[in-house]
Amino acid sequence: MSTVNTMRAIRQDVLGGPEVLKYAEVERPEPRPNEVLVRMRAAGVNPTDWKHRANGGFLGSPPFVLGWDVSGVVEAAGIGVAAFRPGEEVFGMLPYPFGHGSHAEYVTVPARALVHKPAGIDHPQAGALPLVSLTAWQALSEHADVRPGQRVLIHAAAGGVGHVAVQIAKERGAYVIGTASAGKHPFLRDLGVDEAVDYRETDFAEAVRDVDVVLDTIGGDYALRSLRVLRPGGVVVSILPVGSEEFPREAERLGVRAVRMLVDADRAGMRAISDLVEAGRLRATIAGTFPLAGAAEAHARGETGRTAGKLVLVVD
Repeated sequence: MSTVNTMRAIRQDVLGGPEVLKYAEVERPEPRPNEVLVRMRAAGVNPTDWKHRANGGFLGSPPFVLGWDVSGVVEAAGIGVAAFRPGEEVFGMLPYPFGHGSHAEYVTVPARALVHKPAGIDHPQAGALPLVSLTAWQALSEHADVRPGQRVLIHAAAGGVGHVAVQIAKERGAYVIGTASAGKHPFLRDLGVDEAVDYRETDFAEAVRDVDVVLDTIGGDYALRSLRVLRPGGVVVSILPVGSEEFPREAERLGVRAVRMLVDADRAGMRAISDLVEAGRLRATIAGTFPLAGAAEAHARGETGRTAGKLVLVVD
């Protein structure tokens, strides 16, 4: 059992496979000015977690505690925090990438990264949403400015970001095309996808045309190939921030836009997401829940690439 000055967290001291994740006792953080200490109840596990676990990514060498999604209860508020009081339920995303640490019993969060959790959803649902929802919201609403009647292509539409992006695009009045394996097409139809493409059998770059917006959640050559399906003036938004310089050059040649982005903690975005949740217009599909101590199992399952929706750690 952890003492008042310590807590349990999923810590790693070396890079590697899921087995490097340890359920360990670490020092419990204290909120600084304008920060909130949150007693965690649930946090999503995202591809960025297992990628950082394996290769360090933006974080470099361990030791570190991963996790960016936050859903829990305010334990204490630092000096100057006016928006939240102890006992209130909150959710949001830690500043990406360097604000990691939510795969733990407690985490400190900048107050402006949080909003009150909608009363109509539980903590696993709230913990599944922030990173994927902010990513999709910023990509489609801010960078692409999706408007009613536009044609939007979403790659890996059954994935964590993808299945949320489908709902946001539909909410904004778009005609949505989604790529996924054939077995996931019923799931896509339930989400509201208008046209599903089996990427294993069909080359989307040949089958899809006259698209206004493409959301690339895969990387590799997907962003570059997606430029070919755009209408003049269209945009490909890739959530993979690095890649070939041919991507922006080819976009300029074709008269379209190429955007690479990283998700950013954002209270306004979280409020928009919360409003959609409260209106019943946005919901995460949870593919599986795991106790905090089961983080390695969650990583291993996520890395199979076969899940539809989100995996969530539940902190008891």
